[in-house]
Amino acid sequence: MSQTNAELQSRKDAATPRGVGVMCDFYAARAENAELWDIEGHRFIDFAAGIAVCNTGHRHPKIVAAIRDQLDRFTHTAYQVVPYASYVELAEKINARAPGDYPKKTAFFTTGAEAVENAIKIARAATGRPGVIAFNGAFHGRTLLGMALTGKVVPYKSGFGPFPSDVFHVPFPNPLHGVTTADSLKALESLFKADIDPKRVAAIIFEPVQGEGGFYPAPAEFVRALRKLCNAHGILLIADEVQTGFARTGKLFAMHHYDVVPDLMTMAKSLAGGMPLSGVVGRADVMDAAAPGGLGGTYAGNPLALAAAHAVLDIIDEEQLCERANALGDRLKAKLDELRRDVPQLAEVRGPGAMVAAEFLKPGSTEPDAEFAKRVQTRALERGLLLLVCGVYSNVVRFLFPLTIQDTVFDEALAILGDVLKESVEVAA
Repeated sequence: MSQTNAELQSRKDAATPRGVGVMCDFYAARAENAELWDIEGHRFIDFAAGIAVCNTGHRHPKIVAAIRDQLDRFTHTAYQVVPYASYVELAEKINARAPGDYPKKTAFFTTGAEAVENAIKIARAATGRPGVIAFNGAFHGRTLLGMALTGKVVPYKSGFGPFPSDVFHVPFPNPLHGVTTADSLKALESLFKADIDPKRVAAIIFEPVQGEGGFYPAPAEFVRALRKLCNAHGILLIADEVQTGFARTGKLFAMHHYDVVPDLMTMAKSLAGGMPLSGVVGRADVMDAAAPGGLGGTYAGNPLALAAAHAVLDIIDEEQLCERANALGDRLKAKLDELRRDVPQLAEVRGPGAMVAAEFLKPGSTEPDAEFAKRVQTRALERGLLLLVCGVYSNVVRFLFPLTIQDTVFDEALAILGDVLKESVEVAA
């Protein structure tokens, strides 16, 4: 029996809690590469990609085939009970590809938040210290420790405390909003004087490009300074690559853009092309700090997801998706820069590779314009283009199209975006 979007929306409101925020009021029926159709047959160009999960597009044939092949063999044994080769083989591939020329080990989990929590567990086990430092604007998950690490209150932390102790925040460099690298480093020095002895800090965790926080890239001098600080005090440096990984920034991992390496790195999202899989990779001696049984999970390293991840790495290599990310990102940034002449609210266009953001401020001021960003998102959706808003002030539009998107579809999306931005200016006037 056919259903309508309105009928399902009514049922959704009655059956599921409002705390699960849902952007769209229509329901997916099928998707292919960078296009999605709802249950009423309407087509959308997907510039959200499941929040950076489908870098390799929806239903890439190689991923579908890999999952089907694994489905014919087995779906679950629990790796901690009966292991399987695909886990070991993927760990070997990640160890070889992750930044750093030291010996590495990798453990797999299910969600990005799980990866982050396990990275903190490993860091505490390795150092014997409790403290963790994160940054304002960071997003590290919705679990209790993930929320404590996250540097944005509404909607992620509001009403859910108290949170785990020994978690501290300092400002993340953000030149557009007046926060320099020097300011961030000075805040770290003040933290060590006022709140926690650096000898009690297990780890500093940061995103090479803040995701939910607004797609702000970490300046190279800032990352170097963090590495130096960590070395001086015996602190482990954790790079959270849950959103930045797997070709999104024009390199396999965003940390490949820097000349320093982390001790631990988290990954998830596009690792398995739509299947739930996450991981932590890091220095072998650090990764071995936790005792047997201290890491894992019933579904951690699910065999179907691992099969998909092997296919994802092959696709990134075979279709040169790092290079394509750079090419597509350059085209998008050029289009947005061209539009800045007609869109006074468009204050900055930024981001490495295809991890691109447009930030909107009220003309002639430094005041965030969340209303304008929301208008752009809403009007784009009406035209069949899915966009996501992010940032502490919700004034940033982020672009997360599949890196496999067809050129004709990409051009169509850019045309829609240009029209929508100009229309939004007219309404604001």
